[in-house]
Amino acid sequence: SLLRAKFAASSLSDFTTGTFKSTIGDTTVNPDDVTTVLLCAGKVYYDLLAEREKNGRKDVAIVRLERLYPLPTRMLPPELARYKNAKRFKWVQEEPANQGAWSFMAMNLPELIGHSLEGVSRPASSSPAVGSHHRHEIEQHTLVQQAFA
Repeated sequence: SLLRAKFAASSLSDFTTGTFKSTIGDTTVNPDDVTTVLLCAGKVYYDLLAEREKNGRKDVAIVRLERLYPLPTRMLPPELARYKNAKRFKWVQEEPANQGAWSFMAMNLPELIGHSLEGVSRPASSSPAVGSHHRHEIEQHTLVQQAFA
């Protein structure tokens, strides 16, 4: 769904002069105003960003992890240290709770970031997809709402 989305495109210079970033911080919010940090990877970032913009939330930062393993031990702690007033840290994923990166993050991120971590995901399931576009949309909406709750 993001293949042709202009907001998800990289500039040519990102490929020719840039370097890979294992962590992409949030430059759109004032770090002093942030009370909640959402950590995520992949497409869910764009859903979270749209929801934050729709509601005008300035107290939520969205930090992307572009490499899940090994964890970005040099890049992530300094990025999260910018949010001195943050009280809640959440890992948000589209996958069901028993799939995706949540279990790995739950075991490893709290020690790395020095904070407890809440998980936001779909309910545990034997299947990675619900099999119905309508149900997927409902679950996705619920997931995004839980992230900002």
